[in-house]
Amino acid sequence: MSRFMHKKWLPTALPVALVVGLTGCGGSSPHGQAATPPPVPAPTVVSTTPANAATGVLNTAEVSATFDQAIDPATLKNATFNVNCPAGAAAFGSVTYDAATRKATFVRITESPTNPPQSEVAEPMAANVTCTATITTGVKGTNGAALATNYVWTFSTVTDTAFLDQGKQIFRFDTFGNETTWTDTLHMNDVIAAAVDPTTALAVGLKVDAEALPPSVVAGIQDGSISLTSPDTTLALIGLDAVVGIKGTVETVNGKSTLTRVGITCALCHSTVDNSFAPGIGKRLDGWPNRDLDPGLIISLSPALTQAQKAVYSSWGPGRYDPRYNIDGINGPQVISPAFGLQGIHKIIATGDGDDLAYWNRYVAVTQMGGHGNFTDARVGTGIDITNGTDDLVTAKLPALQAYQLSIAAPPAPAGSFDAAAAARGKALFEGKAGCITCHSGPEFTDANERLHPASDVASEPEAAGVPSYASRTATKQYRTAPLKGVWQHPPYFHNGSAATLDDVVAKYNAKQALGLSSAEVADVAQYVKSL
Repeated sequence: MSRFMHKKWLPTALPVALVVGLTGCGGSSPHGQAATPPPVPAPTVVSTTPANAATGVLNTAEVSATFDQAIDPATLKNATFNVNCPAGAAAFGSVTYDAATRKATFVRITESPTNPPQSEVAEPMAANVTCTATITTGVKGTNGAALATNYVWTFSTVTDTAFLDQGKQIFRFDTFGNETTWTDTLHMNDVIAAAVDPTTALAVGLKVDAEALPPSVVAGIQDGSISLTSPDTTLALIGLDAVVGIKGTVETVNGKSTLTRVGITCALCHSTVDNSFAPGIGKRLDGWPNRDLDPGLIISLSPALTQAQKAVYSSWGPGRYDPRYNIDGINGPQVISPAFGLQGIHKIIATGDGDDLAYWNRYVAVTQMGGHGNFTDARVGTGIDITNGTDDLVTAKLPALQAYQLSIAAPPAPAGSFDAAAAARGKALFEGKAGCITCHSGPEFTDANERLHPASDVASEPEAAGVPSYASRTATKQYRTAPLKGVWQHPPYFHNGSAATLDDVVAKYNAKQALGLSSAEVADVAQYVKSL
């Protein structure tokens, strides 16, 4: 019986053993080959903000994409996620990624990687253009799979007027907390209250915004019932936010109107008025440099300064300011620059220290105005690292401030302010014999976006009176080519104001560069530049 059962079992057991052996050697393949693993799914974009083909998108809107799976954040960068506004104009930016929502967001920033990271602030997109957003196959999931194809979508933008208005308010009225400097350190509130009547204020170039004046004040100035020789009137105007660039707190102390706090705003130097009410009183012209303003003389009134400091400040004269004096101790004032016509232009200031407005706005707000925040740039002199206060009242305001400044167009030349026939001849010379277009190129008449120039190329060098080259006191040690749109508005010219007229500018270049222009040709080129 046992033999019978053994013989019966043997044929049955062999296939089982065979199957077990094959399984152990080759898996489930009948031919002993390894099974092909299932394909790794490629990530896909499931939604975007804005949606594809969206219109009326605010130029401050978020641009983002959400994926169907987790993404390797290391693959999300400027090269793999970019937003071009308008289409074809690549933007510098950064990409953030939220793992919880699988959303990547592109943020346009104003600065190049060579500039201090603190200057990198969010920048609105261009308005009233079609934008193209692209996510490339360089983006990979955490599983290692890449997008199968580039994902591209488009949308059109409009101006975020609320954002611009926010920037306008910052430009006109925000002190960034610099009352700490102007009140607590310099005691300018006491100086103004004691000695600065409206007549004195107008004489040192301060301006009054006529649109901020109520009808009763307008009538009082017109009929003489409001005194323009009383400091009390100045306090009243400050209380109305009517003194351009001055922000003060006027309170009643012991029954008397008292200026308890005072600070300054961007508008102090970079706004003027149209004199439509009276000389120095009229409608604001934001972005126009106040070349009547004598900021050094105003600062020199502070009782906190030494006599030597007072002498330096009071020597600058109207329309000039040295933004490095308190950094390097060298006295070499520069002309106050315009803040209009800056859209599309990088290297905003004469030496191109920063690639865009964020850099310079921070520099001025912290190091010159005394606002609360930090500015650092190791490239300038022995290095700048200045912190005011324990809070940051600058950084969050830079995007809106910059957006407003970029919205201010250069003013066109007034009708009749130039000789049209001479300007036509000058244009031919500008583009031909004189060779001006070599550097003053493009729609803004500058090559600043592409290059800077050594000081030896600049007609205003060397500086007068043995003062070190201003370029040597900066980060780049070079100069940019000045844009020419609206240049008719702001004499004197060159960074140091060494040319009184545009005729002088052309004449200096004619001599230094040996252009061979006749006096008549110099005049024609100047007429053309006046027309821009």
